[in-house]
Amino acid sequence: MISTMSLSLEREEQGTNILQCSNNRNDINVIEGDEAKNGTLQKDIVANEEAVLNKDNEQIVLHKDSIILKKREYLVNHDIKHTGEKPYKCSDCDKAYSHNSYLRNHLKAHTGEKTYKCSHCDKIFQHISKYLTHLRIHTGEKPYQCSHCGKSFSQIGHLISHRMIHSGVKPYQCSHCYKAFSQNHVLISHLRIHSGEKPYQCSYCSKNFSRNSTLLNHLRTHNGDKPYKCSHCNKAFSQNIALTSHLRTHTGEKPYQCRSCDKAFSQSNTLTSHMRTHTGEKPFQCGLCKKVFSQRSNLIKHHRVHNGERPYQCSQCDKAFSQNIHLLNHLKRHSE
Repeated sequence: MISTMSLSLEREEQGTNILQCSNNRNDINVIEGDEAKNGTLQKDIVANEEAVLNKDNEQIVLHKDSIILKKREYLVNHDIKHTGEKPYKCSDCDKAYSHNSYLRNHLKAHTGEKTYKCSHCDKIFQHISKYLTHLRIHTGEKPYQCSHCGKSFSQIGHLISHRMIHSGVKPYQCSHCYKAFSQNHVLISHLRIHSGEKPYQCSYCSKNFSRNSTLLNHLRTHNGDKPYKCSHCNKAFSQNIALTSHLRTHTGEKPYQCRSCDKAFSQSNTLTSHMRTHTGEKPFQCGLCKKVFSQRSNLIKHHRVHNGERPYQCSQCDKAFSQNIHLLNHLKRHSE
C-alpha cells in the first residue's frame, strides 16, 4: 500500500502531487495530475541542472539530481530497492526478483526464447541489454570514458575494472607467488603460468595458448591478416607491437638505453642482447657439444656445423653455404 511507504507529500498545486522518497540520497519525485494523465511527462534522469518541463507554456521546475517518474506505481517499485523485498518468484526455480520485468527476462532462460536478433551477424539474444552491448562490436561505439586517461570502453563493467589501475588498489592476489593485480581477469591469465593451462586452441594447427589475445595474434600467421599499417611507408603488420617497433625506423627513436654504456636501441630485445656484452652471459647452449653462445642467432649458425645445413644458395652456380656472410664473399668472385 502507498500509505506504508516512506513517502512525504512535498506540495500540492494545480492538481500535481510531488512525492519524495526519503530513503534515497537524491530526490525521487512522482508527478501526477493532468500532466501524467495527458502523458506529457516522461521518465528521465536529470543531473547537475534543473529540469524544466513545459506543458501549454507552463513551466514545472524540479530539484537537481532528481529522477522524474510518470506513475505512482513506479515509486512503489522504487521503494522495494530499499526494503529488499522480492515478490516476483519464478515458478520453475527458486529465484525471486524485485521487479516483474526482471522475472520476465529470467523466464526466457527456461523457455529458450530469444527475441533480439542482430542485423549484422544474425546472433540472437534473450535480453535487450546484452543485445545493445553486442551491437557496439559492430558500431565500434565506446560510450564509457575514463576520466583519468580518456580511454573509452564499450561496457561499463570494463570501465569499472580499468579504474582500478589508476587507484593503485590490487585486491586480486596469486595464491602461488603472492603477486597482486588490479583486475581479476589479469590474475586469471597469470594463474595459467603456474597451472600450465592453455585453453585457447588454434583451429588451423591445433597449437594452444594461455591467452585469447595471443591466439588472435597467432591466427594472423595463417590467414595473412595484417591490420596494422605504417602511415609512412604503407608496410603492414599482423601485430600492433610490430608496427610500433617498425615506426622507430622512421622516427629514429631509441627508447631503450644501456645502463652500462651510452648506447641506445630501438627495440628491447636488442638491448637485452647487448647487455650480455657487459655481463658475459651465454644462455644459449648447443645440445650436442655443449658449446654456449650469447646470441640465439649464433647458436643457430653453430647447429649447421653438426647437421650440415647450407641454406644460402648461390644464384650463379651450384654452391651453397651455411652462413650468409660466406655467400656474400663468394658472390664477389663472380663479379670480379
